[in-house]
Amino acid sequence: MADSLIAPETNVQGKSLSATGARKTSGKNKRSRAREFAVQGLYQSVIGKNLPGDIDTFTRDLSGFSKADALHFDALLHGCIAQAEAADQLISTRLDRPLSEISPIERVVLWIGVYEMQHCPDVPWRVVLNECVELAKEFGGTDGHKYVNAVLNGLAPALRPVEVQSDRGRQSEA
Repeated sequence: MADSLIAPETNVQGKSLSATGARKTSGKNKRSRAREFAVQGLYQSVIGKNLPGDIDTFTRDLSGFSKADALHFDALLHGCIAQAEAADQLISTRLDRPLSEISPIERVVLWIGVYEMQHCPDVPWRVVLNECVELAKEFGGTDGHKYVNAVLNGLAPALRPVEVQSDRGRQSEA
């Protein structure tokens, strides 16, 4: 009987959880961790209207931040906040409802996706897409990741036209 019980530090899929209930990040790379901290910081910006400098200071004091790519975190946090209006305009073109009806988590994850597709050419568009889907699974609602996937997949050809065309061309040849 005891074998069927789930330890408090695991979820139903058997994945390790942190003290906050989020998945543990032991196997994640520094950029993935930076994205996780950026989601949390951007959420503070959207919901709490906190200033970027205050968010930055607070986040750097969180447990585990030393294992994140601090430069990528800075770029995401400050870049997404500075370009939020432009990102919202792009995102709105792919929505089936008003932007105001999108959850704050989905919205900030989409900001990260748009920012990385526009400003991080060293990150392949499929990696951006996958990372954002994973963020939405970890922090968002039940099916939020599907929505994030659809929106970013729809934006990718406009934001990374050469890369997407080349990638999709290779797939059709296979």
